[in-house]
Amino acid sequence: MPSKLDAVYRSLLLGKFFTKGWGEPKNLQRLFEFRKIMSNREACIKLVPEDYPIQITKEEESSDCITIEGKFMTPLELHLPGLVPEEAQDAHFQMILPKKWREENFKPVCLHLAGTGDHYFWRRRNLLCKPLMKEAGLGAIILENPFYGLRKPADQVASALHNVSDIFVMGGCLILESMVLLNWCEKMGLGPLGITGLSMGGHMASLAASNYKKPLVLVPCLSWSTASSVFTEGVMSHSINWDMLETQYYADGNYREKLSKMVTVVDDAFIAGKHFIQNFQKSMKELKEDIKDTTKIILQMDKEVNLTIINETNPLHAKKQFLEINGRSNKLNLSMDLLNKLLAGENCELTASEINELNEKIQIALKQLKTAKFNQKVLEEKTNSTVADNKEPQSTALTTNSLQSDTSSNDSSTIFSTAFNLSYTRLMNLLTKSSTSDSAKSDIPNLPVREKITIGKTNWWEREATQFMRGMMDECTHLKNFSVPLDTSLIIAVCAKDDGYVPREGCSSLEDIWPGATVKYLDAGHVSAYVLHQKIFRSSIIEAFERAKKKYHNQNDHKEKEGTENALANAIPNQIKVSSS
Repeated sequence: MPSKLDAVYRSLLLGKFFTKGWGEPKNLQRLFEFRKIMSNREACIKLVPEDYPIQITKEEESSDCITIEGKFMTPLELHLPGLVPEEAQDAHFQMILPKKWREENFKPVCLHLAGTGDHYFWRRRNLLCKPLMKEAGLGAIILENPFYGLRKPADQVASALHNVSDIFVMGGCLILESMVLLNWCEKMGLGPLGITGLSMGGHMASLAASNYKKPLVLVPCLSWSTASSVFTEGVMSHSINWDMLETQYYADGNYREKLSKMVTVVDDAFIAGKHFIQNFQKSMKELKEDIKDTTKIILQMDKEVNLTIINETNPLHAKKQFLEINGRSNKLNLSMDLLNKLLAGENCELTASEINELNEKIQIALKQLKTAKFNQKVLEEKTNSTVADNKEPQSTALTTNSLQSDTSSNDSSTIFSTAFNLSYTRLMNLLTKSSTSDSAKSDIPNLPVREKITIGKTNWWEREATQFMRGMMDECTHLKNFSVPLDTSLIIAVCAKDDGYVPREGCSSLEDIWPGATVKYLDAGHVSAYVLHQKIFRSSIIEAFERAKKKYHNQNDHKEKEGTENALANAIPNQIKVSSS
């Protein structure tokens, strides 16, 4: 059960995400193509030279630690120029090291990535990094997120990203920037190395760890296998400007016709849908021969809730066939412009006003259809003294006899022909998400589907835009689309059982994607886990580093380590000059 506290907390935050829409189609296309390179470890390693330049801007020594600050240009700007805002192009970080390591050959350093709303360094430094240094002698690097703190665009309010594409730019930056910092630490003789983060930071840490060239400690906290459920089912979905996204999705054909074909919904029986699309032209010729078969396939695809299939089969095809049989009499009383558009073909583009008109008329007709069924039931009760106890329940789709009785009714507003009602009922099942008849259900194979979207979207055009969001998020964030970390035994994930921000139902489990990983479940929601269980996050990080020490560093105790007794000298290579901030 999702935590009520999560929902209440999110409702108190006023910021709306993605108020400027999806982002430029050409930018999204570049990101989708680049994701395929970044998700392959061998290819991604080549994107970041091991001696990538880093500038140290500040160094301080206090009674208990050494603090170093630095910056470097994000490698993503080099590979995808123009996508990273100018303010975010410099990656800023803070490094905290103990003044003296507890063991000469054991100098552990953990990279900490930020969760949503975690600007600057102070929160992670005080809640995690300094306590970890005191408890276990762990060093830390705190990396500032793109679009946050020192890297926040001037026109952005708080953490509310303007475009959906910004979340993918952020992820791309963090993956490559993490590689820069981990390579830098290794070059200085520090190790073992690890990476962690809370919430969004935990998921970003998982993506970054999948591409590192060596075994790496990984402790993702309050995250899961994909970000798609966060933005389409969790409490965050209520902070998204869906009206803007839906309008933009249908106003620009690039999103539906091109970009939607570049994304995949990983957990939604995608294999079956992909097979259908590969044979789409042949399938459509066969479907046009029989409206019953057409309806069955469309209903099946609707059950799968597959983004690409919805785009290709387009429910307007069902409307066209429905109108060709019954629509020239215009039972829905549509305007002639809209009627002609629907009759013109399945790929016609509707304006927002035309979509609203169609939906309004369909809802009116649906009410009339229900009235007809009610009138028929009353008529049967009047003419029959008793009703057999073993009579089958009436199907959602009207029977031929009941339809014939309806057409004999004196109420002209509820009279429909048999053919009209049969086709219309099937259409209603598709457009209004009403339950299909038992006979229709029996023809549809049982396919695995995810939890229903819970953001209140009931119309097909609203659902299609939401499915596009799910497909984009799965494409760029689902762990199945990335390499498996080299040593999953060094992974300890900490999750909240009642997480309202990160729903897990219907998503692939971390245990399946990363065999050998440890997953701990807290009896808490997202917010309560963050507030009450920081100690568990820290203990899990310490435990994972102990595993790495036992498995790798104890084997190398006999080897000489480069460096000196001075921790600061270890932290700052001679070739890197310190400049004033």
